[in-house]
Amino acid sequence: MLVIDNISKTYANGVHALNSISLTIPSGLFGLLGPNGAGKSSLMRTIAGLQTPDSGSITLDGIDILNEKDSLRQRLGYLPQDFGLYPQVNPLELLNHFALLKGVTDKSRRREMVEHLLHQTKLWDVRKKALGTFSGGMRQRFGIAQALIGSPRLVIVDEPTAGLDPDERNRFLNLLSEIGEQVVVILSTHIVADVMDLCPNMAILAKGKVLVQGAPQEAIDALNNKIWRRTISKSSLIQHQQEFQVLSTRMIAGETQIKVYSHEQPDPSFTQISPDLEDLYFFKLSTGHHTTGEVQVQPVTVRA
Repeated sequence: MLVIDNISKTYANGVHALNSISLTIPSGLFGLLGPNGAGKSSLMRTIAGLQTPDSGSITLDGIDILNEKDSLRQRLGYLPQDFGLYPQVNPLELLNHFALLKGVTDKSRRREMVEHLLHQTKLWDVRKKALGTFSGGMRQRFGIAQALIGSPRLVIVDEPTAGLDPDERNRFLNLLSEIGEQVVVILSTHIVADVMDLCPNMAILAKGKVLVQGAPQEAIDALNNKIWRRTISKSSLIQHQQEFQVLSTRMIAGETQIKVYSHEQPDPSFTQISPDLEDLYFFKLSTGHHTTGEVQVQPVTVRA
């Protein structure tokens, strides 16, 4: 279990990246959802020991990982959003090199570990091909393979599916789900569907603060009977945004579809729909309500 307690971080330029972040993350996949600039990457770097917070503590299975960096390195697997590769080297050679750097000195054990990771990430058939020839999805799977060297207790993946085609995205998410059966896996992303499809627990961050934490479906249920939809002309969008609490807009067949939060039917032209995680995401970003544990949605007055 990973316990993050009251972590704050302000950069030299005055940006408050993290503001009293507290999360308890059990084994399994945990989704960290938020827009660009929400503080997700800052939190990931802090957990990974790449930067020191101004205050707070982080423990993994009872170990103070902020002050015991050697213990952290033995237990951590990290796939950052951007990572470099040696394009002329093949994955078999590079994983062997990484395993040696991580302290796996026994040659037989290292070979067994590397071969297992290549099979697990479906890269065995291309183990001798240059990494520079890999597709985006294959690169990400190699990134997971290097993150899993040494059987870590904590795996952090930052925006792993950005830019992947649908087939590679599904393959990568299935791999994450398999890994998450045994260790703590933090999936940091701005893609709502990734969290809804995979994660039994999640948190939504914005402006360095936790707005929601808990089980996705329980959080969504708090919006039951409060989400309404209608199709409008594009020219009337500004008027609707002034009159109602519009959560999201989407162009469909040349027309604008809007979703509105309201305790009552805004007007007869709106149809009530079942909420989803995207609705919760936009609601929390628009209101900035902070909730932990059992999710509570505060009433919002909407003009009808």
